[in-house]
Amino acid sequence: MIVQYQGKQHGISTLFTIRIIGNNLSKSSSNYQIDLLVGDKQLPTFTTEIHQSLSNCLKEIYLFRKHNHILFDATSEKIGSPLVPYDLVLFNYNKPTLFMA
Repeated sequence: MIVQYQGKQHGISTLFTIRIIGNNLSKSSSNYQIDLLVGDKQLPTFTTEIHQSLSNCLKEIYLFRKHNHILFDATSEKIGSPLVPYDLVLFNYNKPTLFMA
């Protein structure tokens, strides 16, 4: 799943891309890999790129954004494919994590 936001980093407007890849390693658990890109450049996140829940992935992006003074414009959201419907439901449920105060 690919989600894009227009945003700013240090006052400079740019396009941010969140790439979420769900990896079903077993029938009882899932892992998610998340990448944050500015343009086509991948940014390093704090801990790890692989998480056991989508919620933890979005918390990681939030903390990275807060630490690096990155703002997303929530109204500019564009969701691209490939899209797994279950991941979209989880993303929409956990999306407020991206925009915590």
